[in-house]
Amino acid sequence: MHSYNLKLMNNIKHVFFDLDNTLWDFRKNSEVTLKEMYKTKKVHEEYNVEFGDFHEKYYHKNEELWANFRDNLITKEQLRERRFKEAFEAVGINNVSLAEEFEKNYLDEVTHHHHLVEGAEDVLIYLENKGYSIHVLSNGFEEVTLRKVNKSNLKPYIKTITSAEEIQSKKPDSRIFYYTLEKANAKKEESILIGDDWIADILGAKNINLDAIFYNALQENFDFGDVVVIDKLRELKTIL
Repeated sequence: MHSYNLKLMNNIKHVFFDLDNTLWDFRKNSEVTLKEMYKTKKVHEEYNVEFGDFHEKYYHKNEELWANFRDNLITKEQLRERRFKEAFEAVGINNVSLAEEFEKNYLDEVTHHHHLVEGAEDVLIYLENKGYSIHVLSNGFEEVTLRKVNKSNLKPYIKTITSAEEIQSKKPDSRIFYYTLEKANAKKEESILIGDDWIADILGAKNINLDAIFYNALQENFDFGDVVVIDKLRELKTIL
């Protein structure tokens, strides 16, 4: 963990979390869901492509498309149209109807799984007991974001949930940060954001001078400047 200024943290009353891969374990829930769908649709039997090979292509394609969506290079519709189609094509499966079927069912199926990031619930209990108000700020689709929170163990701890679709503005755009602060009735100087996306979460927060902590889930290595960096969520208990 990088050094941090304890004085900076003493006035915090509101803690805003990114959702996917910060609290809700998107990577794990997604892989479990896709593995089940792959088996149900008998993709391996039909095309002799191992799930692991498909999943690797899908994971990277989905990350790429979400980054493009965040940067306003593609629309939500284009993301959903392309991710399975292009992932399947990357392993030699050219079946548009199969890709469409996966996309149609995936968002419903993935919210049936509720794995949280390691330490998430423990940290939320700690923060609630300390008197913090806890909020979620996500670039995810609104309906799916609500289902992820409300169907999981996150629900009892979260005071407000803000998704990009609500305001038609995505992190790192400053509008969504101001909107969620107002929605939570939170002053900027009494708030802090924790997220795993350097651009969307950390640079977005810094752009409006909102304190932020980078959850370095993928062990990225670059110049973090003066930003507080944690490798595990439980480290928040030594900061807040």
